[in-house]
Amino acid sequence: MNDITEAPLLVAARGGRPSRTPVWFMRQAGRSLPEYRKLREGTAMLDACMDPGMVCEITLQPVRRHDVDGAILFSDIVVPLKAAGVDLDIVPGTGPVVAKPISTESDVKAIPELHEEQVRPVADAIGLLNAELGDVPLIGFAGAPFTLASYLVEGGPSKHHERTKALMHGDPHLWHALLDRLADITAEFLRVQVRAGVKAVQLFDSWAGALSERDYREFVLPHSTRVLRSVEGVPRIHFGVGTGELLPAMREAGADVVGVDWRTPLDVAVERLQRAAPDLPKPVVQGNLDPALLFAGLPALEREVERIKREGRAAAGHIFNLGHGVLPDTDPDVITRAVELVHRSA
Repeated sequence: MNDITEAPLLVAARGGRPSRTPVWFMRQAGRSLPEYRKLREGTAMLDACMDPGMVCEITLQPVRRHDVDGAILFSDIVVPLKAAGVDLDIVPGTGPVVAKPISTESDVKAIPELHEEQVRPVADAIGLLNAELGDVPLIGFAGAPFTLASYLVEGGPSKHHERTKALMHGDPHLWHALLDRLADITAEFLRVQVRAGVKAVQLFDSWAGALSERDYREFVLPHSTRVLRSVEGVPRIHFGVGTGELLPAMREAGADVVGVDWRTPLDVAVERLQRAAPDLPKPVVQGNLDPALLFAGLPALEREVERIKREGRAAAGHIFNLGHGVLPDTDPDVITRAVELVHRSA
């Protein structure tokens, strides 16, 4: 296996200044690419995620097309739950839907453990990818316990997370038991990926921005901390949407790189992180172009890319990314152009 420790993404993740600003995009592997839609035609999402050959090809597609500096493993945050035996499916146009939402202690106890052999196809896909990617690092990922819990408690996607918050505050003991179980599953899924050869991992807490900092620290932080600290030997990226007020706590959980959505300028995020932990090294950040600006035309895109690169210099290291995932109707040629703009100057 190639030694890629000097790949720009990994240098930036360690707080260094690479030869060029590294860039990859959340959801770069998938629905915006016509070659993806053609390959996936007739194959359910969760079936695709457990087909090593398909996972390999889909993960490689944006690397070939866009010249990004990182490949994000094609998967879904509910894959380890499904693999463990939780009855759920991904419904097109809706998202993950759970057959029996969690509401009681017996429901929590019924959540199975995850064993490595249950996600062996994911590990096999990583092996295939490392043989193909050369000096481009492969990023593994998983959903954080809170975000997985929100799907299990609500039964599917939720705008207000009312059942989740009701359980959290109404029965804290049951809540922490649920997140303990989910932290075990998430940690094992990430460790499988690291053992298989991913070069970095990202923990997605997509819905943590629905919480106050107080609630995050009490009900979420201990469990995300256990997950991130169970992963060793690779950079750990932590990202959530609407988490500007939570960034210091998310770094405390064990993040080497803090993902920032488009609402908070990177230099402001760096200042918040430094002020909260002045004794720690200067932080490393990832982000944070608004995905909608890929529709705004080249002059606007160029201005925003340069602004974000300038603001990112406040950090020890900066990995360019979107502030959330690629939107389905994004023109792939615009994504390629964005990568060129990021790479144009250090």
